[in-house]
Parts: sequence; structure tokens; C-alpha cells
Amino acid sequence: MSEDQFHQFERGTDGPKVIVVGVDGSASSLRAASYAAGLARRQRALLAVVYIQPVLAAGAALGVPVAETTDEIAEGLIAEIRAAAERVKDIFDVRWEFHTFHGDPYSGLVSAADELKADAVVVGASEQAGHRIVGSVAVRLVKAGRWPVTVVP
Repeated sequence: MSEDQFHQFERGTDGPKVIVVGVDGSASSLRAASYAAGLARRQRALLAVVYIQPVLAAGAALGVPVAETTDEIAEGLIAEIRAAAERVKDIFDVRWEFHTFHGDPYSGLVSAADELKADAVVVGASEQAGHRIVGSVAVRLVKAGRWPVTVVP
């Protein structure tokens, strides 16, 4: 075995070590976070909670404070997650981190999963009707075939 092969990252050999879950504040993403937290607890894995901060150049060009709004969403999500973790700290012990990435939801989650060396990705099912035609983030992640993907309804 060459030195390069020995140090190459290997996913899922002993169960997941890092589980990435995408959250955006929607009900389905919060259900996905709860599901992922249960997986992380049972597998003793790190739960990487990821918020993809949208890049809205058009809104910024019109003078809309887009960055401030998405920063507020991220702060709200962090507060919500911390409160939930505090409520169950004596019952469940889950190691978790919160990360913010920029971009569209699909590209942002791909970047997050790659950078964090995810063994699994968990997302909520899309609640938008148009995704049935174009394809949801979840479907695109599954088709990428790079990680096991769990879609939580």
C-alpha cells in the first residue's frame, strides 16, 4: 500500500464519524436535525449542523441588507439548537457544531460535506411544489452518490 493510499480519507468503515445535517429553519429541516441528532447520539458521531447562507447578488444590488438578514437567521438557528441541546443534556449527550457555508443549498451542502469529511448527510424533504419538477436538493444529493443521504419527511 502506497503512502498516498494509507492517508486517503475513507468513509463509513466503522459507522459514521461525522453526520452533516442541513438546516434552514423550515419544519422539515428541523425534523431532519432531530433525526440526525438521534443518529449521532447512537453512533457517537459528531453532528455538524449546517446552514447555507444564500448569496443573493440581485437583492444586494437593490440595497437590500441580505447579509444581515441571513446572519440573523443563522443566529436564530444557533439559539434554537443550543436551547434544544440544553433541554436534553442530562438525557442525551450529542457532540455538535454549527457551521455556515455560502451558496445555493445544493452546492453549499456539497462543500460542507466535503470540507467536514461527512460520512452521511441528512436533509429535510423539500416543501416547495416546484421541486417536484426541477428536483430537490435531496434528490440532487442522492444522485451525486458521494455519501449516504437520508431524507426526512
